[in-house]
Amino acid sequence: MEDKIILGFTGLMACGKGTAAKYLAEKYNADTFRFSTMLRDVLDRLYLPKSRKNFQIISPLLRETFGQDLMAKVMAKDVENADSRIIAIDGMRRPADIEYLKKMSGFRMVAIDVEAKIRYERLKDRAENSGDQEKTWEQFQKEHEAETEIYIPELMKQADVTVNNDGTLEELYKQLDKLIT
Repeated sequence: MEDKIILGFTGLMACGKGTAAKYLAEKYNADTFRFSTMLRDVLDRLYLPKSRKNFQIISPLLRETFGQDLMAKVMAKDVENADSRIIAIDGMRRPADIEYLKKMSGFRMVAIDVEAKIRYERLKDRAENSGDQEKTWEQFQKEHEAETEIYIPELMKQADVTVNNDGTLEELYKQLDKLIT
């Protein structure tokens, strides 16, 4: 089997990590994984809302209890078990998130950069988590101070490549196509 292309996306909330992963899945039949999936699974099992606040509560609890690299280990195992040649990983937020992945052949970290006001509007429009549509600009800015967000700017600096997503979907897709080819 050919070597895998493993693209790990990092970036501040609502920058387009999920959009990038979805595009790669649709166009290139990539397997996609999200760091938040394991948190969503736990919240579902506990019958708790999948809100950003609950993610910010449960993530540190799991990592403090089972190790800071817990989510990295789970993600690395998911990637290892994936059948597709192309893998898209959405939501690397901490240095420990990439610890195991960067050791994998074919891994490249991709930062997605977007101006804050654009991210805010996209967050409200997509309404992925409960409470997103009602979120004020001040609340959005405050969420960047949360433990789950504070390491992202440093991770973005360490990325192998940075993609700008201030423009149209087509412009984003062209940049992603370049990464694959």
